[in-house]
Amino acid sequence: MKKSNLLVLAVMSAAVVSMSAADVQENWTKNCASCHGKDGKGDTKAGKKAEVKDLTDATYQASFTDEQMLKQIKEGMKDKSGKERMKPFADKLSDEEVKVLVAHVRGFKK
Repeated sequence: MKKSNLLVLAVMSAAVVSMSAADVQENWTKNCASCHGKDGKGDTKAGKKAEVKDLTDATYQASFTDEQMLKQIKEGMKDKSGKERMKPFADKLSDEEVKVLVAHVRGFKK
């Protein structure tokens, strides 16, 4: 494993230990579940409208790195025409909270 991947895993593990499961679930419910669903499948009205991907799909999860997901959560996401598809959370969530959400999303993978 590359050194950078090991570092990310170590940092994420430390973040997971310092935040309780209830905190992670609260952040997911408050900030993510309206589009991505409680189960990560994106089977919500807002999720369908935004065409969010199924986060339980292992093939989809393999298509992006943890670093890419961290960046997307912090900076948000726009489509090719510049329309916002996911709002940024850099001002709402700490770096630790974002890292824990990445680990939470990885846990959806089948």
